[in-house]
Amino acid sequence: MKALMKTKNILKLILGLMLLNSEAFAQSSGVNLPGMAINFGNGTNLVDTIQVLVLFTVLTMAPAILILCTCFTRIIVVLSFMRQAIGTQSMPPNQVLIGFALFLSIFVMQPTGEQIYKNAITPYVEKKITTTVALDRIEFSLRGFMTKQVRKADIGLFYDVTGRKAPNTINDVPIHFLIPAFIISELKTAFQIGFLLYIPFLILDMVVASVLMAMGMMMLPPVVVSLPFKLLLFVLVDGWQLVTGSILRSFH
Repeated sequence: MKALMKTKNILKLILGLMLLNSEAFAQSSGVNLPGMAINFGNGTNLVDTIQVLVLFTVLTMAPAILILCTCFTRIIVVLSFMRQAIGTQSMPPNQVLIGFALFLSIFVMQPTGEQIYKNAITPYVEKKITTTVALDRIEFSLRGFMTKQVRKADIGLFYDVTGRKAPNTINDVPIHFLIPAFIISELKTAFQIGFLLYIPFLILDMVVASVLMAMGMMMLPPVVVSLPFKLLLFVLVDGWQLVTGSILRSFH
């Protein structure tokens, strides 16, 4: 074994000296030695490269697509209104609200997700369709969800701004018109639900403020007294179940 190790070391030393001598010869004589290029695979054409670039671009925009092209926007806005209406500024924490909104979004988007997985992801993984076809099928599935929730007036806004003629059917609306119109519709619906959530708590605040003023306790902030009553009312009516049910039913 020792003899074998010595032989290997000697070979390494000889190869190193040969490389040094070749570099010194090239530098002294000005002769450029031929380079070596390594190519992996059978070659890639430009179209495949562009498809991969488009795919990575879509993956980079995945968070924005998840937030703005699904029901996540409406859910998180309504939950934020709910927290402000109760009067608890940081309870539940933002992490809890976002996580809850994410799982509710998964529940609502399950049919659309199954359709995308069946028609786009599975054939693409099995190499039955190209990247362009997979992206088109994903867009088609998302359009099916957004067209059910978007308002025609919001779509018409972008056609009025651009001066273009509106199409006859919503399926002919370009995706860059449909997505912002869908976001506006979701925000409007979320604010409508938030307004309805504020009403009972606002009435409770007014009642508490009137009682405190009648008792001459004007220096005591009404919010301090009304907060426990808001929490008690919210727990007694099982508020989280009512709010969650209202959010889920608004998508049907």
